[in-house]
Amino acid sequence: MKTCISSYSFSRLLREGKMTYFDVIEKTKELGFDAIEFSIGDELSGGREMVAKLRDKCAEVGLPIASYTTGANFFVADQAKEIARVKEHVDRAVILGAPVMRHDVCGPYYEGYTGVKTFDAIVPIIAPAIREVTDYAATKGIRTMSENHGHVAQDADRLLKIFTAVGSTNYGWLCDIGNFCCADEDPAISVGKLAPLCMHVHCKDMFLRSGMLPDPGRGWGRSRAGNYFRGTIFGHGNIPTFQCLQVLKRNGYDGYISLEFEGIEDTLLAIEIALENMKRYIAQIG
Repeated sequence: MKTCISSYSFSRLLREGKMTYFDVIEKTKELGFDAIEFSIGDELSGGREMVAKLRDKCAEVGLPIASYTTGANFFVADQAKEIARVKEHVDRAVILGAPVMRHDVCGPYYEGYTGVKTFDAIVPIIAPAIREVTDYAATKGIRTMSENHGHVAQDADRLLKIFTAVGSTNYGWLCDIGNFCCADEDPAISVGKLAPLCMHVHCKDMFLRSGMLPDPGRGWGRSRAGNYFRGTIFGHGNIPTFQCLQVLKRNGYDGYISLEFEGIEDTLLAIEIALENMKRYIAQIG
């Protein structure tokens, strides 16, 4: 396994104007990560031209680009428009030279849907759109993937239904170690279910607290069952991060593990500590 970091880990500094994406590239190289993952939506000014500049900057400092992450929601009225938009991001991934691209499959709730609100009911609606995107990406040499993200499509068994319905070996799973807690699942068990489909990994850690306790305040979210979670430094939280990486390794995954920090701690200090933990875990797993 090799270390990577998602540009999303720097999102607070990017939002506050304290760093640019070019600064992120330089800092990633300086800290000693093996690669970078870009998490970019439609908000990036400059479009394809800016993507090319980011690629060139990575080449200048000698930093491989491991993955490209963007959003998507195929559970919308104008699905054709959304498919075209996501295909544009596939083209951006090509420009970057990223071998894999992650996209979502639907929003966090069943907005606008008047039928029976079960996951099985919406799989036939979203699966053809996902298949069209991955078929297009395959012609460009890009593999596509979706992660356990967004409440509706966050459980291991629900994701298995999506992957089965899409039925393409070009489409797989981005394993987010921390996100299963948002659906109240045991991360190690869920990682084990999906491990054979893993194409990329997000290293994320969380503090967890029972919903029987009082609300801990700012910075904490709520799971589907009402439990509390808060992002933190990788290796400091309650997620069985080391165990999850072991499960992936045993199932043959030997690619990049990409830090995705979304805690309230100091960003750069948190990233430094996380990288130390990631390297130690990789060495121990072998």
